[in-house]
Amino acid sequence: MLTCKEQVARSSDYLDGQLTFRERLLMRHHLMFCPRCRRFIRQMRLLQATLRIMPEPPVPGVDELAERLATERFRASS
Repeated sequence: MLTCKEQVARSSDYLDGQLTFRERLLMRHHLMFCPRCRRFIRQMRLLQATLRIMPEPPVPGVDELAERLATERFRASS
């Protein structure tokens, strides 16, 4: 069985459906017996749902920042 720490570390992958079948079974097994981790997963699902419905505000200057970072990275690698 997973520890709570292992479960929390894998929770994002679990919620995003990125675990193998065996890993999902281990997660579900842990969640069956751990009310704290079940509550944590419920909170994470609520957070994901809330973030999905929030509008994304335009970020001023993001294109300029991306260009500057790309230029600096190119210079650093040369």
